[in-house]
Amino acid sequence: MASKLGLIIKREYLAKVRNRSFIVMTILSPLLIVGMIVLIAYLAKVNDEDVRVVTVLNESDFFQEDFTPTKSVSFVNFQNLNLEQAKDSTNALEYYGLLYLPKGASLEEVAHQTYLFTKNNPNTTVTQQLERIFQRQLRQDRLKRLGVSSEQFSSVEEPFEINLSTFEGERSMKGINELKAFIGGGFGYAIMMFIIIYGGFVMRSVIEEKTSRIIEVIISSVKPFQLMLGKIIGTSLAGLTQFAIWIVSASALLLLVVMLFGVDISALSQDPNMSGASMPGMSQLAPMDSDMMLYAKEILDIPWGLMIFSFLIYFVLGYLIYSSIYAAIGAAVDNETDTQQFIFPIILPLMLAIYVGFFSVFSNPHGPIAVGFSLFPLTSPIVMLMRLPGGIGEGGVPLWQFLLSIFLLIVTFLGIVTLAAKVYRVGILMYGKKPTYKELVKWLRY
Repeated sequence: MASKLGLIIKREYLAKVRNRSFIVMTILSPLLIVGMIVLIAYLAKVNDEDVRVVTVLNESDFFQEDFTPTKSVSFVNFQNLNLEQAKDSTNALEYYGLLYLPKGASLEEVAHQTYLFTKNNPNTTVTQQLERIFQRQLRQDRLKRLGVSSEQFSSVEEPFEINLSTFEGERSMKGINELKAFIGGGFGYAIMMFIIIYGGFVMRSVIEEKTSRIIEVIISSVKPFQLMLGKIIGTSLAGLTQFAIWIVSASALLLLVVMLFGVDISALSQDPNMSGASMPGMSQLAPMDSDMMLYAKEILDIPWGLMIFSFLIYFVLGYLIYSSIYAAIGAAVDNETDTQQFIFPIILPLMLAIYVGFFSVFSNPHGPIAVGFSLFPLTSPIVMLMRLPGGIGEGGVPLWQFLLSIFLLIVTFLGIVTLAAKVYRVGILMYGKKPTYKELVKWLRY
């Protein structure tokens, strides 16, 4: 049995890696990935450089020096024009919009009669910036009428951020849990994409052999279960080969592009806006340098060995579960069109794991939703990897939950591969009939 299974695995692997489309995509995909990253970085840089010009017609005695330019919005003041002339001038100059402040007896009256005129619905960034200016002045004016001076108002307006520390006295940072969830989500997302792409390969391979009647010759020499398992393993090995080539070549190509053309990849991310408040005993570094060092330390402190080990476990078990289902579907139908009714129920748990996992792990990685989805076998390969950057044990995933999720995956794989083999055994030799869910249940009883 082992020798026949090995031959099937070898045959499937070589058939995939020698395929012309496989070779083309192996070469083109790193180029497309790097090109997409460079394009996004360029577009992000261009988007940041796009400054919207807002003209200001201020007929009041207020807000005389409050409209100062920022990185995204600049202002041009109009003088000695009426409202209609200001609108016409703004349109003629193709500026973004016109901010009109009418005459008024008080700042409150002026603010509530102010209008921003634009050609279309205004950009949220622009409106928020203008609203912050008005809100600050209105707040200051109201406090002034209550007897609060400008100096007192400035002291009241000073931002505050609470100092964060662990019980051991080490400074902690905001956003670390979200960052760890993103890293874990990246591992989970890779598993999801691999399952969808290469599970589909398994299904199409079964359909091709079934429709060409080659399967009738093959099935006379090996058992259906051996054939199904060989296809799954052989295709997964071909996929791993392709993924490894993609990672190595894309990383080398991206590094080469950055070095030769000076592409600023940092445009894809934003610097954390954390304060530099120091704790007693901490080195007095510049706030940003200190924050960046702490973020770097937190990333380095992620148990990468555990993450890689867990990724391999969840990847193998998750792929085996889903690819078994894909193989059973391929055996049950005669063409790829008939698979549509069965595909969505397979993809749904994966999509649910990504979206619900992010929301639940971000807000509470140890809450009942996050724990439940990290134990449920069809979602645990993704959600558990989102929780694991926090480690196993105190402050991280309890050891019993980690072991239980793996145990449930193994049991689920054994159960699903057994059921899938029954469907595969019956469906692989059945032609000319579109199966229904009711018929699939009957096949499981054979």
